[in-house]
Amino acid sequence: MRSLSLLLGGSLVGLFFAAALVSFFWTPHGVEQIAIQLRFLPPSAAHPLGTDHLGRDILSMLMVGARTSIAVAIVAVGMGVALGVPLGLVAAATRGGLIDEIIMRGNDLIFAFPALVIAILITAVFGPSALNAIIAIGIFNTPVFARVTRGAALSLWTLDYIRAARVAGKGRARISVEHILPNIANLLIVQGTIQFSLGILAEAGLSYLGLGAQPPTPSWGRMLADAQTMVALAPHMAIFPGLAIVLTVLGLNLLGDGLRDLLDPRLRRAR
Repeated sequence: MRSLSLLLGGSLVGLFFAAALVSFFWTPHGVEQIAIQLRFLPPSAAHPLGTDHLGRDILSMLMVGARTSIAVAIVAVGMGVALGVPLGLVAAATRGGLIDEIIMRGNDLIFAFPALVIAILITAVFGPSALNAIIAIGIFNTPVFARVTRGAALSLWTLDYIRAARVAGKGRARISVEHILPNIANLLIVQGTIQFSLGILAEAGLSYLGLGAQPPTPSWGRMLADAQTMVALAPHMAIFPGLAIVLTVLGLNLLGDGLRDLLDPRLRRAR
């Protein structure tokens, strides 16, 4: 509670998740309910955030779109953790060897292709969908977690308690799981929140380009794409999805900063 960043970030992220959770049970209007006679309505009591070019309620669209963003970001980050963390631990355990070199050069190869380029390649073969967006973002997250894990693990392999574990007869794999991973978990948690925010941005960007979630599934990026030619006529169509993306990413970054301050023992000692 002493961290304003943690409190503010947690509040924004909590609001984001609450909206997504509530949308499973209730939305002010149906997200597939088209009413042409109600299109371009400004914010009002009946439609607090107005309506879009098809007469759909923007608040309802944002609430359901939050589910899409959460699902894509969580699965993509989980994919990055599941693949990247083991690779990073193996690379650190075999530092300077052939396996380490292969893993890190493979990471460099993936880094040469941004998530957008990977998504374009995947959708060119399999077609645009939320699943392909997840795969593209997850592939891009893998080397990020591998690098972070390797860098943090390398600094621990030189410590005395790791040497003591090796003298006690523990193998590299067991040391990595029992001693290295628990001591870098705080760093991975913070990195996970950062990658989650980047996943939200990536999903919105891919949907904006038509490479992510496809209609009729609501998506914040798709809402911005629909609004781009109607900004002068109905600016609220672009303002509210844009604010949702900005506030969510801001909240996740503030939450990551707050968690770093809370979990880093060196910062706690400094305070």
